[in-house]
Amino acid sequence: MSEAVCRNLRIHGRVQGVGYRWALCAEASRLGLSGWVRNRRDGSVEALVYGPVEAVEALVVWAHRGPSMARVDSVFCNEGNAGELASRTGFAQIATR
Repeated sequence: MSEAVCRNLRIHGRVQGVGYRWALCAEASRLGLSGWVRNRRDGSVEALVYGPVEAVEALVVWAHRGPSMARVDSVFCNEGNAGELASRTGFAQIATR
């Protein structure tokens, strides 16, 4: 069994209004990850992702390209706080911050 990790992602570029959150949520669910994704008021997208290291790394790779209508300029990946997920299971879109 793989070690679980938590990562906070900030994705910049043309990532709002192009289905990025929906597509990231679908990809994270497909990979069996827990967490959330939301728009940020600065035009970026933020995600908190938790799961097996290989699955989290696969989502980070996916985040660099996103859905077909997106243009990703950069992805910043930092250690996340799994405690923020509390007892959340699955992956969801949450309110803009």
